Amino acid sequence: MKKIAIVTSGAGGIGTEICKRLVNDGFKVIATCRPKNIDKAILWQAKLDKEDINLDVLPVDVSDFNSCAKAIERITADFGHVSVLINNAGITDDASMKNITCDQWQNVLRTNLDSVFNMSKLVFLGMCEMGWGRIVNISSINGQKGQFGQVNYAAAKAGMYGFTKSLAQEGARKGVTVNTVSPGYIATDMVTSLPKDIVDQ
Repeated sequence: MKKIAIVTSGAGGIGTEICKRLVNDGFKVIATCRPKNIDKAILWQAKLDKEDINLDVLPVDVSDFNSCAKAIERITADFGHVSVLINNAGITDDASMKNITCDQWQNVLRTNLDSVFNMSKLVFLGMCEMGWGRIVNISSINGQKGQFGQVNYAAAKAGMYGFTKSLAQEGARKGVTVNTVSPGYIATDMVTSLPKDIVDQ
């Protein structure tokens, strides 16, 4: 039986490549998407099907614990316990400290950092009970160096480091590893939508 892997925001630029690799490595992959983006995600799924990359798509609001809980319950019932979790969901909503709103701060923190807790909390115990699991959190170089106008994004991505290091200590003796990957600027839709002067830099 195939091991189960979840990739949050799987239809994104980095998420797509992660999904492809996991499918090719023999995992049963479930890619989550925002509920409002389900139609686009289904088209993305159909495109991958033509490349013999077969996976499932599941709408989940990763910023909401209850939505995540319902998704994990469904995945477990349909496929079994989750062995691999890739916390890849992330958004930007840039503004300088002078102009940033509370909503901009909270929306980015909830999507980029709360989601890591929500999803990890729901699969970690099962991984420990199985004696094997992999959690990989997709952070960002900006979580290390900062970026003008990204106090919300950089704070969320930096928060992943402390989360990862702490949870890794809890899982080590149970066969569960927790790691963070921090990409630089990758030519994804999210990055190329940034102002040209920032991209050029």
